[in-house]
Amino acid sequence: MSATLPSRTGKAPGAWPLLGHAWQLHARPLEFLSSLPAHGDLVRIGMGPWPAYVVCEPDAAHRMLTDSRTFDKGGPFFDKARGLFGSSLPMAGWQEHRWQRRQMQPAFQSDRIERYALVMGEEVDRMTGRWRAGQRLDVTAALTTLTLRIVTRSVLAAEAQDEAVAEVQESLHTVIDGIYQRVMLPLGPLYRLPTPANRRYRHACDRLHRAIDGIIAARRAAPGGNDLVSMLLTAVNDDTGEPMSDVDIRDQLMVMIGAGFETTANSLAFALWLLSQHPEAEARVHDEVDRTLAGRTATTADLDGLTYTRRVVNEVLRMYPAGWFFTRVTTTDTTLAGRHLPKGTALLYSAYLLHHRPELFPEPGRFDPDRWAAQAAESLPRGAHVPFGGGNRKCIGDQFALIEMTLALATVCTRWRLRPDPGSTMTVQVRGTLGPGPLPMTCEPRGRKSADT
Repeated sequence: MSATLPSRTGKAPGAWPLLGHAWQLHARPLEFLSSLPAHGDLVRIGMGPWPAYVVCEPDAAHRMLTDSRTFDKGGPFFDKARGLFGSSLPMAGWQEHRWQRRQMQPAFQSDRIERYALVMGEEVDRMTGRWRAGQRLDVTAALTTLTLRIVTRSVLAAEAQDEAVAEVQESLHTVIDGIYQRVMLPLGPLYRLPTPANRRYRHACDRLHRAIDGIIAARRAAPGGNDLVSMLLTAVNDDTGEPMSDVDIRDQLMVMIGAGFETTANSLAFALWLLSQHPEAEARVHDEVDRTLAGRTATTADLDGLTYTRRVVNEVLRMYPAGWFFTRVTTTDTTLAGRHLPKGTALLYSAYLLHHRPELFPEPGRFDPDRWAAQAAESLPRGAHVPFGGGNRKCIGDQFALIEMTLALATVCTRWRLRPDPGSTMTVQVRGTLGPGPLPMTCEPRGRKSADT
């Protein structure tokens, strides 16, 4: 290796006593992570008193993600999250994960997603039909309600009453923020004190449990459905022969709801903001959706005609991956990026870090949907673009989310142009997921609607 290149392994500077690099991860996480490749392909940091290695190189990330027996779910993030989500699909060890995924996979097969797409269309119609010319709204909040209603009605086949949706939405925001705080600032016993923030967190957990328990009870009272809840109610563990308990089912549903609404809403909000800041890209989306949809609701049959819209979605997922960091733990002695790692070593990988390496994505801070033209995308190394993870632990709802984002973005753009306030800016909020925060924007009708006003 050339002496001018960073070593394969290194150590991040600036560790604090006891906290390690937890403060940097809490105060400026994206900047801190983006600085690590300069120190090597595998960089040691401190997550509080515990050491961990950040995987900065795409081939090493690919190997870690595709060898779940050696690099299993674990580490500080998952240990904290398991306190709320139990051993649900994203939290389960590799062996338990296999049978759980088999039970849940049918809910995300292509024929099901075709049916879910009908719900997506109905809910986008419902949202955009309430907008009025000149109306100023918080786009992030509107999209969060939209995606929560979609996941509630489609995957869970539950009624999406506005009051119940708002309850789950508010509780999940508080819970996700609380878990993120506990991971990034491991202050241990301080989180058991009766402070207002700790009380809000525990109260939100209780409210979320009650809401999900209500969905399970309703399905038990009316068995025979063909939705994810019904599948889980009839699931039997291959090894033990035991069914899932109601607590296990609740854990699975909380994860499905949490992963299926805020992440997608944030990505759509980022997309609409970025288009408002890049008139040429916005014009190309408008030309495409006008040609393909002419004002009607997008369906899966339109996907082949929405190629540029899909590039926009891919570029948003590159720039602002909702799941921006995760941890793994080695289950045996192994080697990664040229370094020996003993059993029990904690590893961290960040899609944001990988997606912003300039040698992979020139000018990584620039919004450029044409990066995802077929030839350019095919030249990327494995592990360079991992917004949904990889291997057999890849997000089970990745196709659901990609189709939802494409159809929703296309339908909104064929009917409305959303304009930010003059001089307004967008600040990325880093929590359990990446989000744009509140985005006040004004509705301007497009196409046929323009002639009606």
